[in-house]
Amino acid sequence: MSFNTSLSGINAANADLNVTANNIANVNTTGFKESRAEFADLFSYTAYGLARNAIGSGVKLSNVAQQFSQGSIDPTGRNLDMAIDGEGFFTLSKNGARVYSRAGNFQTDAQGYVGTPEGARLQVYPARADGQGFDMGRVGDLQLLTTDSPPRQSRLVELTVTLPGNAAVPAMADFDPAEPGSYSHSSGGITVFDSLGVSHVQTSYFVKTANPNEWRVHNYVDGEAVGQPTTVRFSDSGALLEPADGRIAMDPFTPSTGAGVLDLSLDLTGSTQYGETFQLRGTRQDGYAAGKLNEISISADGVVFARYSNGADTALGQVALTSFVNPQGLQPQGNNTWAETHASGSPRTGAPDTSDFGQIQAGALESSTVDLTEQLVNMIVAQRNFQANAQMISTQDQVTQSVINIR
Repeated sequence: MSFNTSLSGINAANADLNVTANNIANVNTTGFKESRAEFADLFSYTAYGLARNAIGSGVKLSNVAQQFSQGSIDPTGRNLDMAIDGEGFFTLSKNGARVYSRAGNFQTDAQGYVGTPEGARLQVYPARADGQGFDMGRVGDLQLLTTDSPPRQSRLVELTVTLPGNAAVPAMADFDPAEPGSYSHSSGGITVFDSLGVSHVQTSYFVKTANPNEWRVHNYVDGEAVGQPTTVRFSDSGALLEPADGRIAMDPFTPSTGAGVLDLSLDLTGSTQYGETFQLRGTRQDGYAAGKLNEISISADGVVFARYSNGADTALGQVALTSFVNPQGLQPQGNNTWAETHASGSPRTGAPDTSDFGQIQAGALESSTVDLTEQLVNMIVAQRNFQANAQMISTQDQVTQSVINIR
């Protein structure tokens, strides 16, 4: 019996060495969680149960528990590298089976799908077709768009000006955009876009009338008038009174490019009249031309954006994180992944930076949680345990030999 007891000690020490060796081997593995060998003592039972003064029968390996503590986050500067700062696992689809990981060293395959180097695809909440948020009721594979961003037709031109309060009526009575003497000030050319992404120039001309605090605005696109002049009035303190909502609707403009009709509105909200000089304080329009994909960026709440050269941002999806009541109950699958088990509890999936889920750190990776110094100490202790149990077997052999030699 004593031989078996010592043999169990040797097996336990060997298991401890194996766990330590595995930890040391994965000291640089992204997202690796340190393991700990846990042991339990053994007792032999008789038909009457466990004797009161029973001597133990050795030790057994009861569990190899992974420690799901937070690893340090190291910046990499690579767009598709992600680290979870807090609770949760990346949700992956591996040939249709759901697996989980803390390693965020993702890459794209030939079809543009984002996944692990082994081919497990990252799961995200897909963007809604109307562009209003994400469909939180399902998850799907994240696929990066490789096509150009389509153009968007301009519909609103925002113009913020300060018109001089002491402006005089122009010398020329008949307005002509080619004659600077027929108008007081102009907005200059503002680039707008038709439905094909072709640029056009929109210009607003301001003409002071003989009435106090009153102006006439003439709007042109590519040198062609788009609507009749519109009256604009200000209060005696310089605030915009008319139009009440600050907007002027221009007549439709039909481009020669074959694009659709360009319907523009001019928004003068925030414009004022005071002082002695004209100021163009701000211009903005809501259209853009076609654009090339510049980069992929990921926000702290896991939203994956495609950013284009035309300034457009397209949300491709939101990273889905999963948590478990008992992470130590997960089954290791290799390649930095785990699978759900009965012991882990049911998975709970949600968006990053909500509830108890952590944030996403883009351009960074979570390092291994292995403390190399600690593991080297564990190795020495396990080695001593192995040697001590081996010495116990040697001692028992000598005692047995002594008994056999009694005459």
